[in-house]
Amino acid sequence: MSVAGQEVTVLGAGVAGLAVARALALKGAKVTVLEQADAIREVGAGLQISPNGAAVLRALGLADELEAASMRAQAVELRDGRDGDLVLRLDLARLRPTQGYHFLHRADLIDLLAKGAREVGVQIRLLQKIETVDLSGPRPRIVTAFGDETAPAFLVAADGLHSKTRAALNGAVAPFFTRQVAWRALIPAEPGAAAVAEVHMGAGRHLVSYPLRGGHLRNIVAVEERNTWVEESWSLRDDAMELKLAFESFGPRVQGWLEKVQDVYLWGLFRHPVAQTWAQELPQGAAMILGDAAHPTLPFLAQGASMGLEDAWVLADCLSRLPLTKALATYQAQRKPRCSRIVAAANGNAKAYHLSGLQRSLAHTALKVGGALAPGLALRRFDWLYDHDVTLSALAP
Repeated sequence: MSVAGQEVTVLGAGVAGLAVARALALKGAKVTVLEQADAIREVGAGLQISPNGAAVLRALGLADELEAASMRAQAVELRDGRDGDLVLRLDLARLRPTQGYHFLHRADLIDLLAKGAREVGVQIRLLQKIETVDLSGPRPRIVTAFGDETAPAFLVAADGLHSKTRAALNGAVAPFFTRQVAWRALIPAEPGAAAVAEVHMGAGRHLVSYPLRGGHLRNIVAVEERNTWVEESWSLRDDAMELKLAFESFGPRVQGWLEKVQDVYLWGLFRHPVAQTWAQELPQGAAMILGDAAHPTLPFLAQGASMGLEDAWVLADCLSRLPLTKALATYQAQRKPRCSRIVAAANGNAKAYHLSGLQRSLAHTALKVGGALAPGLALRRFDWLYDHDVTLSALAP
């Protein structure tokens, strides 16, 4: 089908929602984004865009905006949390000089995507909290918290973990607590902070940090294993002392960062299954999900934003180049296996970062030896992830 002239409603003005809005509008669709908040903004935090995500932003015509808003990562360093000793360095600038690994503030990515969407005619409507999504009729039917009812022909839901459209497509599925919680904070960066992502690993916990906004800020995400349940929310404030106590056994570099923490947020990490059904054709339209609505992931591979960008490109490409029935099937067939693999890899990283005792010693020794003998081998393990460019994929006619 051709999306030119088609009216499309997108739920959610996050990374995936704004990206798919621009992608569809560039192909001629008339796109409206419904966002429940009263403004386009994100709670302050950092994120990473790896080459597979950057390829989508480049194809969307936003490469210059990405470069201006981000810092190019030089390396990833795995360090022993107790003393800060280097375990393994992945030298991105040397081993992958033509690829872009970017650190940026989430709010800056949202801003450039929102501007990019509006530039191509996307309408963004705020204060549109969705209460009901009904897929039993000829068209998707949505009802807002104010009682407004609409029935768009094409509904694209990028409305996150608690997506009403995902539930309508798949039924309700209860997530389960991973026995892990995460703190996030922003602090002033030290002068001359290098564009390096540091992962400080300890028994049952780890801390990731990297600079943002030209090295003026430092992003911190710290994860601890615990049995107690914590609310699944990005906006739950916590006492900075709780974070400091959880990492009091870590080395001086981490302690120096944590001394600067004032505002800190805590959220429980829950595992949601990858959705079984991503799209449904209706007599007069269709409903689709993407991003966290389709495949929530734990933050241990830094792929949440890049996966949403990939989804956005593939969905828009399928809808513009294939008959509707085939487009929906191809979208799910291309995205579900890859996203499932990424989610599984992120789960595996969580275990590797938190080893203790003899397992920890053996694993760290193996990483050090491997890094010395074959410095590019550890990075090549993820070629399937970072080298994948959805914008170059050919679809069947």
